[in-house]
Amino acid sequence: MAQMKLAVIVGSVREGRRGPLITDWFVDYAGQHGQFEISVIDLAELELPLVMPPEPPAMAEPARPSALAAATEVLAQADAFVIVTPEYNHSFPASLKAFVDWHWSQWRAKPVGFVSYGSIGGGLRAVEQLRSVFAELHATTVRDQVSFHRYWMEFDADGKPVDAETHNENAKLMLDQLTWWGTALRNARTAVPYAV
Repeated sequence: MAQMKLAVIVGSVREGRRGPLITDWFVDYAGQHGQFEISVIDLAELELPLVMPPEPPAMAEPARPSALAAATEVLAQADAFVIVTPEYNHSFPASLKAFVDWHWSQWRAKPVGFVSYGSIGGGLRAVEQLRSVFAELHATTVRDQVSFHRYWMEFDADGKPVDAETHNENAKLMLDQLTWWGTALRNARTAVPYAV
């Protein structure tokens, strides 16, 4: 079985964010899983425009700025996605919504998993809202996810989860589901192009 191409997207652009720390841990673990060729898109490193063209991407591929070209190509080639998102005010960051909205066909008929972090809720409300966004984009979200509650207490000085057993177990479960769905949907897209 060919390795899945997994795009991991860091959704926060806030100063002092913990997204890169959490992403580094997840990417390391996903690499050990052995089923994935991993690319990371960090939205803080993109010049992400907020003003979009008049035609929505669902109607026609937009003329994206050159700053998005490399990220768009990673999305297009990916078999699966993982979104690393914080929860801000019971939702996900505007930067992440803007990035998602710049694309359409790149998400279609592919699976999406989530690694979330926040206060007591652990980013779960952000993920529930993202599930409805990706449903509209014809993507399939996997059931299980990784969630860090009170994230500022969840990592040790070496950047490892304090409760590594629980988080590793949750990550494995999600990655196994992404492997299954990613393989099934890749085979399906190869056999019959997905029609909207």
